[in-house]
Amino acid sequence: MDEAIRNETRAKWDAASATLDFMGGQGPEKRWAPFKRELFSAMRGRILFLAVGTGLDFQFFPPDQDIIGIDISPKMLERARIKAEAYSGRLELREMDVHDMPFQDASFDQVYTSCTFCSVPDPVAGLEQLRRVLVPGGEIRMFEHTGSRWFPFNLMLHAMTPIASRLGPDLNRATVRNVERAGFSIIEVRNIYLDVVKTITARAPA
Repeated sequence: MDEAIRNETRAKWDAASATLDFMGGQGPEKRWAPFKRELFSAMRGRILFLAVGTGLDFQFFPPDQDIIGIDISPKMLERARIKAEAYSGRLELREMDVHDMPFQDASFDQVYTSCTFCSVPDPVAGLEQLRRVLVPGGEIRMFEHTGSRWFPFNLMLHAMTPIASRLGPDLNRATVRNVERAGFSIIEVRNIYLDVVKTITARAPA
C-alpha cells in the first residue's frame, strides 16, 4: 500500500481509538454479542484476527486458543493490550498493515475479521493477502457491515459514505463480492440485520 495512504489510515484510527470503547462498547457490542460468540466459537488451530481495534471482541473469544491479532493503529493496540492480558489463552498483538504482512504463506488455519473490511483501503488486495497466509482450504470467517442492495438503504449508505469515511468506515462496501474477487469460495452468508450486518464464511483454494 502507498505509504501516504498507510499513514493517513493509521492516523485516522489512532484518533478514533480514544472514543471507540464508549461508542462501540455499549449498545452495538451487546446487540451483536450472540452472533459474534457463535461465529468465534468455531476457532480452531492457528488463528489470525485482523484489526483488533481496542479489543472489544476479545470477550467473545472461546478460551485456550492460539491467536495473533494485528492492527495498523498503535493507539488501538495500546488499549487492546489491557484486554488481551485477561484472555485465557495465547493472544499475541502486533502492529501490522494487512496489505504488507511478513507472515509466510500458509501460516494460519483460520482468519477472523470483525467490522474490518469497511475500512481496509484496498479491500481486495487485503483479502488476497489473507488468502496467501491461510493454509490451502483454510477458512475466513467475518462479521461485517456492508453496503445494501435494498432501496432506500443503498442510496442512504452511498450518500453517507463520503462523510463517514473521513473519520471512520465506508458504509457501502461490496464485501461479499470482494471476498469472491480475492479468490475465496463462499460457504455461507448470513444476514444479521437487513442485508447490511452479516456473517461471511469462505474458504481458500485447496
